[in-house]
Amino acid sequence: MAKLWFKFQRYFRRKPVRFFTFLVLYLTAGSLVFLHAGFVGQPAVSQNQASPAARAPAEGAELPFLGDWHLGRGFRDAGETLSLAHRYGHGPWFKGKDGNERAKLGDYGGGAWSRALKGRAVREKEEERAKYIGCYLDDTQSRALRGVSFFDYKKMTVFRCQDNCAERGYLYAGLEFGAECYCGHKIQATNVSEAECDMECKGERGSLCGGANRLSVYRLQLAQESARRYGSAVFRGCFRRPHNLSLALPVTAAMPNMSVDKCVDLCTEKQSSSSSSPSPSPGGTACHCGFPTTRFPLHEREDEQLCAQKCSAEEFESCGTPSYFIVYQTQVQDNRCMDRRFLPAKSKQLIALASFPGAGNTWARHLIELATGFYTGSYYFDGSLYNKGFKGERDHWRSGRTICIKTHESGQKEIEAFDAAILLIRNPYKALMAEFNRKYGGHIGFAAHAHWKGKEWPEFVRNYAPWWATHTLDWLKFGKKVLVVHFEDLKQDLFVQLGRMVRLLGVAVREDRLLCVESQKDGNFKRSGLRKLEYDPYTADMQRTIQAYIKLVDAALKGRNLTGVPDDYYPR
Repeated sequence: MAKLWFKFQRYFRRKPVRFFTFLVLYLTAGSLVFLHAGFVGQPAVSQNQASPAARAPAEGAELPFLGDWHLGRGFRDAGETLSLAHRYGHGPWFKGKDGNERAKLGDYGGGAWSRALKGRAVREKEEERAKYIGCYLDDTQSRALRGVSFFDYKKMTVFRCQDNCAERGYLYAGLEFGAECYCGHKIQATNVSEAECDMECKGERGSLCGGANRLSVYRLQLAQESARRYGSAVFRGCFRRPHNLSLALPVTAAMPNMSVDKCVDLCTEKQSSSSSSPSPSPGGTACHCGFPTTRFPLHEREDEQLCAQKCSAEEFESCGTPSYFIVYQTQVQDNRCMDRRFLPAKSKQLIALASFPGAGNTWARHLIELATGFYTGSYYFDGSLYNKGFKGERDHWRSGRTICIKTHESGQKEIEAFDAAILLIRNPYKALMAEFNRKYGGHIGFAAHAHWKGKEWPEFVRNYAPWWATHTLDWLKFGKKVLVVHFEDLKQDLFVQLGRMVRLLGVAVREDRLLCVESQKDGNFKRSGLRKLEYDPYTADMQRTIQAYIKLVDAALKGRNLTGVPDDYYPR
């Protein structure tokens, strides 16, 4: 016997693969015996005798994992699978350490099957949310869908586009060129062959996202009701009736039973951005639609009491008077400022768009591109910005093809490389928080609570707060032809401040285009307000240090006969 055992050992020592094969077969056979005992070794329990917990898994329960497959694979629906789980739910592997049956089947590793069921539910929900209606021709000069648009040349998916459009109350979502998403309330183009929408989505293999000048269009089922509510339109205020009404608001319709939602619906259907609904005037009632123009710029708001007369078909909403209009801005995109391209000839000068990180540089680039029609460049290369539509991001900053160049640099050599600069300054308390959010949460994300409470935030303030001051001081000292723009002023008075910036860039200022920018001012990289923390992240020591830097920058600005920092920079 000993000799036989020795031969057995020597056989497997020479052929280790055989040993492991034998071991696997042995363990597999043991598992099958174990499972067989679990299935048939227990007495049957009738459905009437079983407890409610035993008759059906708890809500949200997962199914057990068996070997390398999941119970229920190959069955046609989840109901049949759950029935099978109940039938075999009393084997020994369904017992806890205390001998009691488990109420939650997920304790045994059915995660993959659970995800499969969840995936099916998600797909069914998506099918309810949107219906594919075909491939359509698109034209850059006359868009098929004329609402807002989004771009992501890396991660665009069908459902991401649908979510963006549905969130804003649009009826249609269209995808083009694998990465571009367009929204609208109606399709203004002809249907073409499905074969022409042949480009795969950049962020979703196996899904088609239109083609070159071709839109894959979906009708958003869940958006239909919300799109009819005037709550999707933005209230702009009360304004004096324009002198030449037919030119200022070219679309007019009589409405015997005037209401805000009816007027908003009309202007949305007519693809006009602004809707004004005056109350009954001699001869009937009317709704007026149009985009902001120099004849009706929506800059001088009046007291809302002047528009307080109620709508004839609404008890609580105001519809203005014959002399004063209530104005709402619909979700229709104003395409007068959406075209962008590279400079037709190489620029003779390099103009910097300089700022401390977190001071709104990306937002300012968005505004400049809309206002001038030309792409902005960058001292760096940020793939996420390029993927979002900032095409100048890929160009070398000295290429001369872009209208200005983003930079956060503050050294003398780097500053003197530019012929002129727009210097964007922001409240350091807000800028530091914005850059901290970008660093730990991305361009439109937020830093986690642990980062604010951990060592990262104090270290960040210690390193970045001095840079906020030296950045401005260096550009004032070494920069040539520097135009200072305060972020807060740009938000408050975009029309005037953006006009100053465009003039420095050497582009003729078109007021209608600037008015268009005002209505489209939020770009893809606008963070939805700094997340409110439950506490002030700035300690007393941090505040004293930052206040000293603010005073230093304020004195430097005033020393050059420039406007000092805005009042809200201090006291803290």
